[in-house]
Amino acid sequence: MEALSADQKTWYRNWFNSPYYHQLYFQRDEQEAAAFIDRLLSKLYPAPNAMMLDVACGRGRHSIHLSSKGYAVTGIDISEDSIEEAKQFETDKLEFFVHDMRLPFRMNYYDYAFNFFTSFGFFRTRREHDNAIRTIAQSLKPGGTFVIDYLNTHYVENHLQYKSEFQKDGVTFYITRWLDETHFYKKIIVEDEANLEEPLEFTEKVAKFSLGDFNDMFSFYDLQVQEVFGDYHFEPYHVNNSPRLIIIAKKVK
Repeated sequence: MEALSADQKTWYRNWFNSPYYHQLYFQRDEQEAAAFIDRLLSKLYPAPNAMMLDVACGRGRHSIHLSSKGYAVTGIDISEDSIEEAKQFETDKLEFFVHDMRLPFRMNYYDYAFNFFTSFGFFRTRREHDNAIRTIAQSLKPGGTFVIDYLNTHYVENHLQYKSEFQKDGVTFYITRWLDETHFYKKIIVEDEANLEEPLEFTEKVAKFSLGDFNDMFSFYDLQVQEVFGDYHFEPYHVNNSPRLIIIAKKVK
């Protein structure tokens, strides 16, 4: 097991700001992302004037699509570069802010809050994760809905690809994965001969939160699980076979 340096303990601050992060993860089929949002909306049936919060929105691709449906959407993210990119798409119904999800943001304000693409689980302590859930819960109106899209710990444990290599637009990503009792780790080495004198290296660290863990965190902040799904087509969740853990919860007070 590799020891993490002090800088790696807050790996997400540098990694989320890196253009290579978006190149690795988000240069995907926008139609696929839009289809997921459309399927989610068909489950939720939001009112036409619903107000929505996209937590850890990145460059705003989900927020932009939600806004295109007529909803009032706010995107927040810790990455200044991502928000700067997203702000070019702002309208009277779409706004973006640099914000740390652990800190309060607009109390009793939103009808829906979303956290997509495993944009959770990367803080050092359970208290910090609890703070993030509290922020999200407090941002919702009573009766509001929170949707979190997380990895399924049990599935990842059984399907971990320890080494892989990925090339995109002249950039090569060498990826090494491992795990321990509480976290998944991913070391990413970036080689870009055209723009980098030396390879860059990042190490991700994501907590192994189960459905039971989320139930516990939610219960402290009046969030009650309503439905659980196992993939982006909203098939039923199976603890061993589902690649995702998608939870729909309601603020009961």
